[in-house]
Amino acid sequence: MTTGRVNQAMRLEDQGITGVGAIHYNLLVSQLMEEAIRKGEGRIGLGGTILVSTGKFTGRSPKDKHVVRDEVTEDTIWWDNNAAISEEGFANLKADMLEFMKGGEYYVEDLYGGADLEHRLNVRMITEYAWHGIFMRHMLRRPARVELDGFVPELTVINIPSFKADPERHNCRSETVIALNLKEKLILIGGTEYAGENKKSVFTTLNYLLPGKGVMAMHCSANHAPGKPEDAAVFFGLSGTGKTTLSADPNRVLIGDDEHGWDKKGTFNFEGGCYAKTINLSEEAEPEIYATTRMFGTVIENMVYDGDSLKLDFDDDSLTPNMRCAYPLNYIANASATGVAGHPKNIIMLTCDAFGVLPPIAKLTPEQAMYHFLSGFTSKVAGTERGVTEPQPTFSTCFGAPFIPRRPEVYGDLLMKQVHDHGSTCWLVNTGWSGGAYGTGKRMPIKATRGLLTAALDGTLKTVAFQKDPFFGFDVPVEVPGIETDLLHPRDTWKDKEAYDAQARKLVAMFKENFEQYLPYVSDEVKAIAIG
Repeated sequence: MTTGRVNQAMRLEDQGITGVGAIHYNLLVSQLMEEAIRKGEGRIGLGGTILVSTGKFTGRSPKDKHVVRDEVTEDTIWWDNNAAISEEGFANLKADMLEFMKGGEYYVEDLYGGADLEHRLNVRMITEYAWHGIFMRHMLRRPARVELDGFVPELTVINIPSFKADPERHNCRSETVIALNLKEKLILIGGTEYAGENKKSVFTTLNYLLPGKGVMAMHCSANHAPGKPEDAAVFFGLSGTGKTTLSADPNRVLIGDDEHGWDKKGTFNFEGGCYAKTINLSEEAEPEIYATTRMFGTVIENMVYDGDSLKLDFDDDSLTPNMRCAYPLNYIANASATGVAGHPKNIIMLTCDAFGVLPPIAKLTPEQAMYHFLSGFTSKVAGTERGVTEPQPTFSTCFGAPFIPRRPEVYGDLLMKQVHDHGSTCWLVNTGWSGGAYGTGKRMPIKATRGLLTAALDGTLKTVAFQKDPFFGFDVPVEVPGIETDLLHPRDTWKDKEAYDAQARKLVAMFKENFEQYLPYVSDEVKAIAIG
């Protein structure tokens, strides 16, 4: 049985996928909702959302992600960071998955990865779960219905949660597998229901392809001033640092919340939607995101809710602290319709400092920006990855190591070139702890973070005095209108000043030790910052 609309010259059979029992091509969200309910994948929630659970995997499983090692990738992949799978292992995995699919029911969505027409990637998503189809219709960009008639996929992703890999036969780590074949432009996912693996595998592919064309690929959110797409800002940061929350500013136009490119023309979004954390989400603090949790088709993932009223509990993290909602960009009233903007005037590097020693905002030189970009210091927030139950200080290069297929310096050099060419101002913003480390201090008030970002983006910080931080060497504003002065200088928020100094020295030493791996690849100016 076949339903839906598809290029008749590019059906699954034309890709060598045969014997499938039922294929549903490019169903609308409403149709996919019906399918998901029919198959018992979830429940309809308030406002027509869909409530789903992802089982034991409530976050990504980065250790189960592999890249095929072949003549295409041998000298271009950063193998210290990306686990390899052999060509033979992938071939076996592909054969076994295609055999497993025979007689089954699958959903196909043909979508675009990237808002820029020059660089976008035609992506075919094949899913066992109908709700995964909804998720990806939100996460990527949708072709017009007439465009489907001539759609030819450049990347195909097959996700079968019920398929279990054989580590010995498939040359992978466990029964769960995310395998990227960049030569075949094919991604195979099995053994996990977590939908985030779908989008991140596509973005990893774009993060590999675009730098080869001289385009900077960024794990960041982005927005621009109303009516001024040339006044753009990008926000680098790992999950939990505030990328989605801070970019969804009601006073600016949202370009996107997770992945972007930066080419000779400017900034462009990879996505068509947002994937926001909902832990402790409140209508008062984040009204735009909160409102999406009662909108038709929003995927509510791993949230506790009342069985009778269907009311969501935003504070109950018994399933996972990584509870999320996925929704299309147009659900944010001030979202960009085009997904493109000019060159970013401001670059924000978000960090969640569990040590409690970094200031809420600091101005970086281009060389310091390179240093902090390659360092990618933050704290993994509970639930984002399996086994993370409390903030863990970590260094994740380019603020997104799990999604970085090439060596970090490739992205760092592209960033430095763009910053120099277009005069972007770079900032380090700490959304982590103040007044002490995790367990003693308190999380940085979001109101203060928003106020400081506004001051950076509207030019207010150009009018204030700065002083150099004695430990990290970057410039910190002395005073900012409307912001508590002590908060700007974290040492002043600690009762025990000597304890602060010891924590700061400890973090500086961690930075230096981590950066040793990059010293052979960076300029003398960046080395000077690293060595201190």
